[in-house]
Amino acid sequence: MFQRDYFMRMIEQVGEAVGQVMGLRQRKEHLEAMKVIDDLFERHLRLQPRLIHALSDKDITDLLTTNGVVDSAALEAIALLLRQLGEIHDEQGQETEGYARYVKSLALNLRLLLYGADPVVSEPRREAELLLDRLKAYELPAAVKKLLASWHEAEGRYAEAENIMHELLEDRELEAGDASNFYRRLMLKEDAELSAGGLPRDELEQGIEQLEKWSVRGLNG
Repeated sequence: MFQRDYFMRMIEQVGEAVGQVMGLRQRKEHLEAMKVIDDLFERHLRLQPRLIHALSDKDITDLLTTNGVVDSAALEAIALLLRQLGEIHDEQGQETEGYARYVKSLALNLRLLLYGADPVVSEPRREAELLLDRLKAYELPAAVKKLLASWHEAEGRYAEAENIMHELLEDRELEAGDASNFYRRLMLKEDAELSAGGLPRDELEQGIEQLEKWSVRGLNG
């Protein structure tokens, strides 16, 4: 009962705030819109806006985790409001600030999707897809690419996960052992599942060969 009341209260508060923000944005009252978001962070989520912007997505998630259980409603609210902030910065021509807010929102939504919590305040899948579209012209940080690869793998999009893994290997942002573990997991899948994920078994075996060559090249280089 308490949890249901908490969720309903969160939905109401966030919905009201987003409605206010949208109205203020339409009137080009960007500073007022940002104040509404800051107020929701402070009064209802009990988090200082500066703290949210300073902490990494992992730190925010850890902060909202108690006894291994994530407060997914609060995390969804933060991710949604960060996306709104990114749009406000975009509308003011502040590309760097907008990018930072979008990236953190994307990372939080990916963590929510990997956590598997039922949507409460927003739809993390829709949010993630929207943010990926917004960020398609930009390079994502390695940490976010890793989350994205994990999500693709969890969703059965094995070819997409492998493509990101190769990028990370080339940039030396991923250990060969982690890539090897990825291939080991996939080797246990049925052929039909691998094909459906865009990575048939013969291509999977080619990927393992390439990884072995890459590892040797890395050791020698």
